[in-house]
Amino acid sequence: MVAVVRSLMVLLLAQVLLEGATGLIPEVGRRKYSESGKQTPEQSESFLNEFELRLLNMFGLRRRPTPSKQAVVPQYMVDLYRMHSANGDHSTKRPKSMGKHADRAASKANTIRSFHHEESMEALASLKGKTTQQFYFNLTSIPDEELITSAELRIYRDQVMGAATPNNSSRNSSTSDSGPAGGFHRINIYEIFGVPATHGGEPLARLLDTRLVQDSLSRWESFDVSPAVSQWTSGKGHNHGFMVEVLHPEEGEIDGEHAQKRSRHVRVSRSLHQDQDSWPQARPLLVTYGHDGRGDSVLHTREKRQAALRKQRRKQQHKASCKRHALYVDFSDVGWNEWIVAPPGYHAFYCHGECPFPLADHLNSTNHAIVQTLVNSVNSNIPRACCVPTDLSPISLLYLDEYEKVILKNYQDMVVEGCGCR
Repeated sequence: MVAVVRSLMVLLLAQVLLEGATGLIPEVGRRKYSESGKQTPEQSESFLNEFELRLLNMFGLRRRPTPSKQAVVPQYMVDLYRMHSANGDHSTKRPKSMGKHADRAASKANTIRSFHHEESMEALASLKGKTTQQFYFNLTSIPDEELITSAELRIYRDQVMGAATPNNSSRNSSTSDSGPAGGFHRINIYEIFGVPATHGGEPLARLLDTRLVQDSLSRWESFDVSPAVSQWTSGKGHNHGFMVEVLHPEEGEIDGEHAQKRSRHVRVSRSLHQDQDSWPQARPLLVTYGHDGRGDSVLHTREKRQAALRKQRRKQQHKASCKRHALYVDFSDVGWNEWIVAPPGYHAFYCHGECPFPLADHLNSTNHAIVQTLVNSVNSNIPRACCVPTDLSPISLLYLDEYEKVILKNYQDMVVEGCGCR
């Protein structure tokens, strides 16, 4: 029975996504499954696998992802999904961890990807009064056709116990670089664009972003690294990674051991803090915002959907006339819940019903459909106009790809919003 449900759901999903959600989706799905039942089990499985592969290709995947149990979905990506999903509650406030830069970047993108650094390639150095960390992020899974419009490097830092309170610190913010009283330290982000000729020397780097941060707060800090990532993904520059530098007001006044102790509050390395359980969610995160050239952005889809629904409610349709019907696609029925993080499924809907002569105004017909229906009334060899989707809207999916990278992507034409005779 489970195999039957899976087979039928794959066929229905294929019909919705690949053939425009035409009016006979359930009937067509049953008929195709029935026909496939006349074949050998091997032929039926091959038939279903071919459909699934076509669907995965539509999602930009070459094979079905099989993420391990150790795969980590950053909370930031979940927050972005909740904020920008067409199916989500858009009254949700913007998370405090999301900066204005990220909000603007997301509005121009239809694909958001997250990357953890390759820990085996990290390099840590503690000098007097500062800690430097070199990160490398493998970005080879980004498709060539995807244009990266923005990127941010996110670093988490814990509150420094005994640091000045935010109120006291704010009074000294203008002089916080000169002494410890302000309760501040500085984080610099560099792009590494070369390695020194001599072993153990400082890497060749350029400053990308910098921020003066309060010791008395625990929060994520976001840094703009768009210039470097855009160069790397466009093939105009080589990816040598980033260097993070943590500077302290006491530089020159304290020894390196004390500086490293304070640096433990900046989560730039697993080795810099003892709380191993929190590391998967606290480790540095590179987030890229891009566009594959297809359709709209992740944002601004709710307004279109609401307008379509209002238009649909105004229509007074006859029971047999062309109209939208319920169809819910549950990803668990086809086993896709293993790699799709959210949503668990979605309301795809489908169009079904008659396009009778004469076509009523509420059937949202084209002039060609009106003419075709008129000819059909006198010549039955000419078919009637068909009940098809006339308005479709996107959904956002949060999922793990074949490389266990977490992606938030906007997919066009996934939900039927209106039906008509065409």
